[in-house]
Amino acid sequence: MELPVPSPLLSEQVLAARVEELAQEISEDLAGVDEVLLVGVLKGAFVFLSDLARRLTIPRRIDFMAAAHYDGATPTAEVELIMDLREDIRGKHVLLVEDILDTGATLAKLLALLGARGPASLKTCVLLSKRKPRPDGPVADYVGFEIDDEWVVGYGLDYSDRYRSLPFVGVIDPPQPPPPPPTSAPSPPSTK
Repeated sequence: MELPVPSPLLSEQVLAARVEELAQEISEDLAGVDEVLLVGVLKGAFVFLSDLARRLTIPRRIDFMAAAHYDGATPTAEVELIMDLREDIRGKHVLLVEDILDTGATLAKLLALLGARGPASLKTCVLLSKRKPRPDGPVADYVGFEIDDEWVVGYGLDYSDRYRSLPFVGVIDPPQPPPPPPTSAPSPPSTK
């Protein structure tokens, strides 16, 4: 299968400048806390989290979770928790860092899960938020960019686990999965 070539949406320089702004805003907002636990949602947020963490000026630690809501380009019915945190977050200040806010299903599931564990505070930061209705869906506390409802790749975001290492965010039209093979009808009985 030949992969589509992404059309650039956000350059490496634009991303770096916005991450710097987000880091300043988060550092100012959370300046009074002892330490913030940054929780990156794998795999998509790893590049964004890395850049954000290096630019924050507040004490911070990092942990990861992994959740799946897509199979290639197709959303699945349930959000599956693949990997959980390694430590207890009770009484801690937590910043959940996600690559993209699309349907809101993944963020809603993770917020409910983490919120039930009794953190001192729980905030969210997403690199990208798609402009689409999310009735009763989660709203991120910090948003890097609002984008149209297109399939984006690069800077950690993927299509079927490809494109993550691109230094920019680009738009693709993902190939549609092949149709299922036709079911063969039973052969008519022999008239011999």
